[in-house]
Amino acid sequence: MKDTGTTATALVVQHDSGGGLGRWTAWLAERGVTARVVRAHEGDPLPDRLEDSALIVLGGAFLPDDDVRAPWLPATRELVRQALAARTPVFGICLGGQLLAQVAGGEVRGNHGTPEFGSTRLDLRPEAADDPLFHGLPAHPSAIENHVDAVTALPAGAHWLARSEDCPYQAFRIGSAAWGVQFHPETTAERIRGWNRDRLHRNGAPDPETLHARAVRDEPGATATWRTVAHRFADLAARDPAPRPGGVTR
Repeated sequence: MKDTGTTATALVVQHDSGGGLGRWTAWLAERGVTARVVRAHEGDPLPDRLEDSALIVLGGAFLPDDDVRAPWLPATRELVRQALAARTPVFGICLGGQLLAQVAGGEVRGNHGTPEFGSTRLDLRPEAADDPLFHGLPAHPSAIENHVDAVTALPAGAHWLARSEDCPYQAFRIGSAAWGVQFHPETTAERIRGWNRDRLHRNGAPDPETLHARAVRDEPGATATWRTVAHRFADLAARDPAPRPGGVTR
């Protein structure tokens, strides 16, 4: 573990029981960052002000403005706005990435494009070469996908970092310290075994066993890649872990 000499925390917003932080919990801890998980789907309240060292917004079966089914989303969007204003490190995964894009002025559409499930080849774009998290990664890393909704337009000024064959906006950065990804760097092949078979069938995807086998094949490389990204993100959070008054200064 990296000895930062300080205590850094990442506020983690969880939207459903199957969408936890997964292996990122240990990867953040390896760099001295503690995950403070708010299980919003279970009624845990979100703070009014962001005073943690970083913000991570996880995936879930909602759109970013699906406030009726997920009444905690307005508070989540407000935390993202605060983090952007304060340049607090943000990492949004799947729904979290879509929410970041929408808050920053981009567009998200439900049931858009070709659904993606299981281990998928990504293509890094030239902009990734000097990105704080994505620089030096393999040109074509694999990552686990599980989505039918998608970002359809990035916010003005966003740095477009990665795409896949079926989904253009796989990774992007807003400003200097906010990242959104469509894929799931926190999950492992094993979790695919529990995916809903009927949902996969409705969307023209293979069965969980086939998807699991493919993900197992790709897992060693994917693990190394996304552990590097998690460590780099944690290092940003640990660099200045002291709470900012009101969550809007740094």
